[in-house]
Amino acid sequence: MDKSGTSEVEQPVEGETGAGGEAVQFDLFGMPVALESTPASAPARAEPRVKARREAAHEAETTPAPADTPKKRRTREILAATPTPELLALAAQLPPQVHLGTSTWSFPGWNGIVYGDEYSNSKLSREGLTAYGAHPLLTTVSIDRSFYQALTVTEYLRYAQQVPEHFRFIVKAPMTITDATVRAERGEPVSLNPCFLNAQMAIDDFVTPCLEGLGAKAGALVFQLSPLPDQMLAQPAAFIERLAEFLSALPALPDRTCYAIEIRDASLLTPRFIRTLKTAGVRYCVGIHARMPDPLRQAAALALLDGDPAGPLIVRWSLHGGFKYEQAKAKYEPFNQLVDHDPATRASLAELAARYALAGQPVVIAINNKAEGSAPLSCVELAREIIEAYARLAHEHEHENEDEDENDGEPSPPDEEDQPAGGNAGNGEPDPVAP
Repeated sequence: MDKSGTSEVEQPVEGETGAGGEAVQFDLFGMPVALESTPASAPARAEPRVKARREAAHEAETTPAPADTPKKRRTREILAATPTPELLALAAQLPPQVHLGTSTWSFPGWNGIVYGDEYSNSKLSREGLTAYGAHPLLTTVSIDRSFYQALTVTEYLRYAQQVPEHFRFIVKAPMTITDATVRAERGEPVSLNPCFLNAQMAIDDFVTPCLEGLGAKAGALVFQLSPLPDQMLAQPAAFIERLAEFLSALPALPDRTCYAIEIRDASLLTPRFIRTLKTAGVRYCVGIHARMPDPLRQAAALALLDGDPAGPLIVRWSLHGGFKYEQAKAKYEPFNQLVDHDPATRASLAELAARYALAGQPVVIAINNKAEGSAPLSCVELAREIIEAYARLAHEHEHENEDEDENDGEPSPPDEEDQPAGGNAGNGEPDPVAP
C-alpha cells in the first residue's frame, strides 16, 4: 500500500481481467474502478451493430414489400366487348352481303359496347380495329382521317392486318383532291384549290396506296365533294364535264372494290350527274347529311342510275338532320347511347339495303356518332330493321313469282311511259333529279 492509500495491481488477477485482457483497478474499498473506453476498443464494440444494420438492409432489398391493394393487370391487347345472345342472333340473321359499320372507331365512350375496357383515343386509333372487327355486326368502317391527310401504304396495311378477311373498308379521298377551295382553319374558303379533281394526284396519293395496303379489303373509295363555290354551282354542266374527265382518268379497280361520289350540294343531283356516274362505272354514295335530300329522294336518283339494283349500295349516314357537326358532337358525346332516334331515316335505309341485298348486290353502310348519338347502337337498330324488311320483300317476291307462274301465257299489259325518277308532284318541292 502506498502513502495515498490506494492499492494498485499492476498485473492482471486471474478471473478479473477486463475486455481484451486489460488490468482491473480497484478503489480503497476493493471495488473495481470503471475505466473510460479507449479509441482502440470502439471498432470492436461497433462491429456487431454495423453487421446488424447490413443484414437488415440486405433483407429489405431482397424481401418484396407487401402490396396494400393488388393493382389491375394491364394487357397490351385491346379487349372486345362480350357480345350478347341477341347481338349474335341479329348477326346470324343479317344477309351476308350487308356490311354495317361506323365512321372511324377510336371512341373511348364505346367501352362496353364495342370495347371491353377503357382505352385512350390514341390507343384505339392505333390498335383498336382488331377488337372492333370482333363485333358480330361491325364488318365495315369508314377511314375518315385519310380525308385530312393522305395515308401511306404502311398505314393502310396496318389497318388491313387488324381485321378479318370478310371485312370491307370505306375510304375517303384526301380533301386536297375533293375540295374545290382552300380553307382557313375554321373552314371558311379563302381561294380556289388548284389540285381539285387532279386525277394524277388521286392515283398517287390515294388510289395506289389504298389498294396496295388494303388489298381485297378495300370496299369503296369515296370522293366526298365538299360544298362547291357559287361560281361552279352556277355552271353545273361545266362542272359535270370536269368531273367526267376526272373519273375517266382513274384506273380500273379489282372486283368487289368500287369508286363512289358523295356530294354536299343537292342541286347537283340531276339526271346529267347520274348519267355521268353510270358512264364511268362509278357509284353514287347516298350521303345522309343536313345539306342533302332525305334518303327516299336520293333513292330515286339511285333508281335512275340502276333501274333494278345493279351495283353495290354505298351509304354514309353522317349527321342528324337540323344539326351542325359541332352541335351534334357537343350534344352526343361520349357517344355511348342513342339520344335522337331517327326512325324515318332508319326505315328508308332498311328498305334500300333489303332491296339491294335481295338482288344479290353488296351493301356497305357507315354510320357516324352524330347521326343518332352512338354509331354502333345505330347499327344494331338498323340491322334489326333490315332483317325485317328483307324477310317482307322476300315474301312479296315469292308471291309475285307464283302469280307470274299462274298467269304464264297471258299477254302482259303495255308498259307505262317512263317517268323521271324522284318526282315530287303535288308536294310543292323541287325535283332533285330534274334536268
